[in-house]
Amino acid sequence: MVAVSRRVGRPVVTALLLATVAFLIGPIVLTVIASFASSWTGVLPSGFVTLQNWREVLGLAETFGSQRSMGWDPLVTLPIGGGTTVMVPAELAFSVGLALGGVLINLVVGVPIAYAVSRYDFRGREWVNAVSILPLVPGVILGVAFLRAYPELSGTSVGLIVGYSLLKAPFMVMAVQSEFESMPLRRLEESARSLGASWPRTFLTVIVPNASSGIISGLIICWALAAAEFNFSYIVWAKGTQPLALFLQRHISNSSFTKAAAAVSMFFCIIAAVTLLLQQLGRRGFETRGH
Repeated sequence: MVAVSRRVGRPVVTALLLATVAFLIGPIVLTVIASFASSWTGVLPSGFVTLQNWREVLGLAETFGSQRSMGWDPLVTLPIGGGTTVMVPAELAFSVGLALGGVLINLVVGVPIAYAVSRYDFRGREWVNAVSILPLVPGVILGVAFLRAYPELSGTSVGLIVGYSLLKAPFMVMAVQSEFESMPLRRLEESARSLGASWPRTFLTVIVPNASSGIISGLIICWALAAAEFNFSYIVWAKGTQPLALFLQRHISNSSFTKAAAAVSMFFCIIAAVTLLLQQLGRRGFETRGH
């Protein structure tokens, strides 16, 4: 029976894993493929290959009304040939900046909270731990509360950044806290301090680099969720350049399937690119600090 289980069990587990991955990745692959099709009326898209959907979404082709694409704003003027202006999609740059701003706040605030809860036993520790994950609520609930508590931040970029950081802070705290709890924090600190390192140096050059996996995971999770946050953005944002989540909603609601597929595919590309960037920057930063 053991021999049969070994022969049959591994293929079954492998097949189940492949089926699960295909089930999860399949819709994404189909959406990306459909973004290069001219129509999608049946189960599968048809009319390949066209870039018109991407051109319209990126604002490189004229669109009208509710289907308007992201505008392009000047980013920087380079001293080439009398001055060359680099243009970027306004809503894309705006959304990336908002999400990264929220992630930065989560990094500065979340890591110390996770460290304190994991390392020290103090009065009110359970309350601090509970409050740190309290914002783990739907964005629509926090959005309504945010409007009443901070009306002066409503409809502003600062308001969105603060809101994103509040909504995603629990994911950073939990990811880093689990990493800290798996480490011998007291032993690491005592070893570093015995060698003459100050407490700030011990924290920044010993403790934080050893928790790099949890920190990078928290950064990626917070970034991806903040970039796609629709409910909070819809309630708090007033007018002007829209966050990317509202841009996607506009295209999904008022555009053809193929154009909506191009908008969603663009979002997938942004998530993948920023995720890889955060991984590389995080690893290089920790390696440099470790040396």
